[in-house]
Amino acid sequence: MRRLLLALPFALLPLAIAQAADEHNHDHDHEHGSLGAHEHGVGRLNAVLDAKTLELELESPAMNLVGFEHLATTAADKAKVAAVRKQLEQPLALFSLPKAAGCVVSTQELESPLFGDKPEDDHDHATDGKGAAAHDHDHSEIHAHYQFTCATPAALKNLDLANIFKTFPATLKIQVQLIGPSGQQGVEATAKTATLKF
Repeated sequence: MRRLLLALPFALLPLAIAQAADEHNHDHDHEHGSLGAHEHGVGRLNAVLDAKTLELELESPAMNLVGFEHLATTAADKAKVAAVRKQLEQPLALFSLPKAAGCVVSTQELESPLFGDKPEDDHDHATDGKGAAAHDHDHSEIHAHYQFTCATPAALKNLDLANIFKTFPATLKIQVQLIGPSGQQGVEATAKTATLKF
């Protein structure tokens, strides 16, 4: 079902062009096709609801979630990374999906250099030749991709991000690209405006 998220960058190309004119892109998101630059305090969420399948892809600077972006070497840093990973492995708690929708997690993937994912994966995709290793080390990101199967998708009227803001208080806003039954929209969620409508 990755095809749903692969179509998202093309559907939102006009937004990407407008945003590119406004922001300096550090090219962190080249392999995921997401929008926006690496900015502390700002996360990105792609959400697609298609029939009974809900896909959510959260991308965030590691600083927003764990409080640092370097590889964990101390016991305290390793414990923080492990705690954040455990929180990200509970997407139903993070995204507060309506119980009436009957959504269950079908698949989930977490990816970050902080989780021990090989930095070589980034080098394979780097085409700028400007030393992507140092750049990625300075600006580590955490990517979480979730796919849910929802028994009653019509009950998915809202997507509540309040728990993400509570769990990760360094996340000040989330730029959301949402595709659902009523079309596509780009919105900015904050702790005070954390509920999105499909």
